[in-house]
Amino acid sequence: MNALSTPSEKADVLVEALPYIRRFMGATVVVKYGGHAMTEPGLARQFAEDIVLMQSVGMKPVVVHGGGPQISALMQRLGMVPEFRDGLRVTDAESLDVARMVLVGKVNRDIVSAVNVHGPLAVGISGEDAGLLVATARNPELGFVGDVEDVNPGIIERLLAEELIPVVSTIGADTEGQAYNINADTVAGAIAEALSAEKVVHLTDVEGLLADVDDPTSLISRIDAKELQALVDRGELSGGMIPKIAACVHAVEHGVGSAHILDGRIPHVLLLEVFTDSGIGTMITKEA
Repeated sequence: MNALSTPSEKADVLVEALPYIRRFMGATVVVKYGGHAMTEPGLARQFAEDIVLMQSVGMKPVVVHGGGPQISALMQRLGMVPEFRDGLRVTDAESLDVARMVLVGKVNRDIVSAVNVHGPLAVGISGEDAGLLVATARNPELGFVGDVEDVNPGIIERLLAEELIPVVSTIGADTEGQAYNINADTVAGAIAEALSAEKVVHLTDVEGLLADVDDPTSLISRIDAKELQALVDRGELSGGMIPKIAACVHAVEHGVGSAHILDGRIPHVLLLEVFTDSGIGTMITKEA
């Protein structure tokens, strides 16, 4: 039986969403899109539906995407061997060309197409466009892996003013025009800060932040930036979540209303987090 089998139950869901729709009307929400939500076709369609619904009720969604697995897959097809150091891809000139082709030419196009099934709404851009992402080299040993030095959000602001949905691939460039591949979590946080966004949302392949990584029931539903940083400093949170955590903490400490880490494997997880009383995943705020 469908979980919402009666008209009354469906109406209750809509009524529950109403105060959140009113509260977040006009608010900018930056969504970092990745993981299974990007690679599983059914979840990808639902993600596009969520983004369009958010825009349709007056919110201003901005999508920021990575594409690490897709980059590795194409490199392997071309006979290239991906190399990683401390979890970061070593990116020489040839690898950078592949990353640009995948992120700008394939992944970005796929997301834009999925959204535009519902209307002429999405516009794909790169961090190189209109100087959106000014990058610097992170470490010479990593090659063309960059950090965000500055964000020039004008192109995004213009698209949002036209009621369009920007879809951003995370290739930036330095002041000399040299391109760099930048971590998508970092970019999402930096863009959210530059836009003074209400929320920045990171879709992942885990339930959220777990107090005990071996216990799925130990989900941390809400935490402030100081408490979260203390957990990291004590070594209680580590591994692949660290870039997301760092981006979230930086964002909420620099003007973003809240940061969220959600399980992108859950159908319509964005709507569950934004428009329901219980929410889902982990919410990070500046203060308790």
